[in-house]
Amino acid sequence: MTIAVIDYGMGNLHSVAKALEHVTHENVTITRDPRAIRGASRLVLPGQGAIRDCMGELERTELRGLVSELLDEQAKPLLGICVGQQMLFERSEENGGVDCLGFLPGRVRHFGRGLLSTDGERLKVPHMGWNRVVQRHAHPLWDGIEDGARFYFVHSYYVEAGLEGDIFGATDYAGVDAHVVTGRGTVFAVQFHPEKSARDGLQLLENFVNWAP
Repeated sequence: MTIAVIDYGMGNLHSVAKALEHVTHENVTITRDPRAIRGASRLVLPGQGAIRDCMGELERTELRGLVSELLDEQAKPLLGICVGQQMLFERSEENGGVDCLGFLPGRVRHFGRGLLSTDGERLKVPHMGWNRVVQRHAHPLWDGIEDGARFYFVHSYYVEAGLEGDIFGATDYAGVDAHVVTGRGTVFAVQFHPEKSARDGLQLLENFVNWAP
């Protein structure tokens, strides 16, 4: 088995690869070679920073078409992480509005300003730190992870999925129902950083390695 972390110049590539190496003896490679990506058994689509830059680099490296083809083919498991989750949807409000890959229906929205907790405490954007994730639907990647487990987030924008069936987990931030775990078929994507989320994050990555959709 080969796990390819798609290198289009954006994302925590080495941190993700190291975390995957920690949970498996399989070959983990960071690559932008289309032949290596096509030949891999599993794919990871990372992302970090502004959506405009991520989509721009995907275009610049001539990988957008390949990623879209692989999503449509549904031939192998793919894990999206952070902006790699947001890119799967139709459009993001960030940077004045950016068209994304459109694999899943839905939008990426800003949390807004002046957010308050239930106690009246002012909340910061970006949403940074640990938060609980409520599991909306069962999935093999939830194996060994309790409902309501905490994961590590850093984001100012969140997914608002168009179909309930595509939502596998959500978190509440100031009353916003952020769809932080989404997927369909052989695709599973998370807004949080599993490589920074301690035991449960590593468990999710191990589940991805063992997933046989």
